[in-house]
Amino acid sequence: MAQARVKARKSSVFGGERFALFAESLLTGVWIAVACLGLVTYPAAFAAGARHLRRRTGHEGGGWREFVADFRTAARRGWLVGVAGWVAAAAVWVDVQAERAGIPGGPLVGAVGLFALIALAVAGLRAAAVWAPGASWRALLADAVRRTLRDPAGSFLIVAGLAVVALSAGFVAPLAVPVLGAVAAAAVAVEERYRRR
Repeated sequence: MAQARVKARKSSVFGGERFALFAESLLTGVWIAVACLGLVTYPAAFAAGARHLRRRTGHEGGGWREFVADFRTAARRGWLVGVAGWVAAAAVWVDVQAERAGIPGGPLVGAVGLFALIALAVAGLRAAAVWAPGASWRALLADAVRRTLRDPAGSFLIVAGLAVVALSAGFVAPLAVPVLGAVAAAAVAVEERYRRR
């Protein structure tokens, strides 16, 4: 009887802890969305959000002030990554327009460009998930590209998270805002899974 009570108490504690982490990731999504308003600051926003969630899963303190401090630190060089991401998106848009115009080879170029953009987005999220103050974005991205290729299952999980954001935005646009935190949490979980393997 006593063992059953202990077991029930543990399951309720762990269930509550899991729900608290889910709620924290949704709140983090709102913070990420606000920090992304600078358009080129999205890598820094995801890095700060991921670091906040890593602190929470490590049972460390931290809140809005720590998020803002991490965001400012990550944005010092992270905005360059944001610009590069927009350049890559523009290049894929040109590829898609070439496909629509009926240029020979356009469908192949468009498909390759789209898959490359998705792979770059996954690598960017994986880099942001392990960012820490003082880390070089270039080194983080190079390592993240390798992990993206070596861990296709983890990369697929992040793509699924991005798809959830896109679908959420398609159904109810404001719902995409908190879901950004779930994508950051997924990237953190994928990186932790990869580290433990």
